[in-house]
Amino acid sequence: MTEMTDPIATRRVDDLIQPFQVESMAAQGRLVRLGAAADAILGAHEYPAPVAILLGECLALAVLLAGAFKNPGILSVQAKGDGPVRLLVADVTSDGAMRGYAEYDGTLFGDGAAGAPGAAAPVPRLLGAGHLAITLDRGGDSQRHQGLVELDGATLADCAHNYLRRSIQRDAAVKLAVARAGTGNGTGTEDDGTAPWRVGGLMIQRMPEPDRPRISGDDADPDRDDAWRRAVVLMGSSTSAELLDPELHPHRLLYRLFHEDGVRVFNTIALEMRCRCSLERVTSVLKSFPRREIEAMKIDDRVVVKCEFCNTDYVFDDAALETLYAA
Repeated sequence: MTEMTDPIATRRVDDLIQPFQVESMAAQGRLVRLGAAADAILGAHEYPAPVAILLGECLALAVLLAGAFKNPGILSVQAKGDGPVRLLVADVTSDGAMRGYAEYDGTLFGDGAAGAPGAAAPVPRLLGAGHLAITLDRGGDSQRHQGLVELDGATLADCAHNYLRRSIQRDAAVKLAVARAGTGNGTGTEDDGTAPWRVGGLMIQRMPEPDRPRISGDDADPDRDDAWRRAVVLMGSSTSAELLDPELHPHRLLYRLFHEDGVRVFNTIALEMRCRCSLERVTSVLKSFPRREIEAMKIDDRVVVKCEFCNTDYVFDDAALETLYAA
C-alpha cells in the first residue's frame, strides 16, 4: 500500500474524502468518512431516524461524486419524490464545505422510532416516485451541468448506480452507511437518540482500458474484466461497521479490502459542515422585496428568516428593517 506523504492527513480519520486506486489498474475510487460534520448537519433538525439516515446517505453520495471533480465549484444532490420525504438536498463545495436538509411530512413518523415507515426499501417507501438530480455549478459564466434520473431502486445507492451508468457510461459501484455511534454497526446497541451520527461511503469506478493494439474485433480484456469483478466483490465485502468505525483508519480499511491486488492512496480532502448563509445574504434578499411585502411577512412585529440548512434564524424587528431600507 502506498502511503500519503502528508503526516496530518495520515492521522485524520474523520470528515474526509480518501481517493485511492487499485494497483491492478481495474478500479479507482473514493472513501468518505463523516463524523462531526455529519452530526452537525443531521443534528441541526430533529429528524426522525429514517429521515436522518436517508439524508446522511445523500450527504455521502454528494461527497463521493464531488471527489471526482478537480475544478472549483459546487456539486449538489437532490432527491425529490411524492412520498413522506418530499425533498433531500445535499451539496459540497470544492474546498470541502458541506450542508444538507430534508423536507418531510412529520405526521407520518411520530417520534421517529425504528418502527417508522421506511425501515425496508427506503426509496419507494419514503421518497416514492420522483427523480434524482446531480448538479455541478462551477460559478461565474460557466454553464451548470445537471444529470437527472428517476428514483428507480430500493435504496439511494441503487439510484446512484443508475445515474452513474447513464452519466459516466462506465461501470461503478457505491456503498453507503449511516448510523448513530454504537448503533446499526453490529454492536446491537439501541438508538437512544443522543449518540452522534456517523456516515460512511465507498465508491469505485472501472478505469478505462489503456490504448493497446487490437488483435481481433473483440475489445474486451478478460484479465481486466476479472480484475474489475474482483474489485467489486471485495468492495461489497465491506460492512457498515467498517465504514463507520472511527477506530479503523481509512488506510487500514482499504488495505483490508484490496491488499490482494494492492491499493494506492492519495492525499485526502478535508470536509466540514459550513453553511453559506449569512446576515449579508439575507438582508440582500429582503431588500429585493418592496417594503409593503416585507410588512406582510411580519409575525409578532418581526420578520424571521430561517436557513433550512443550518436552522439559523435571522430576526428583523422594526428598527432593523428601518436601518435595512434606509441603507
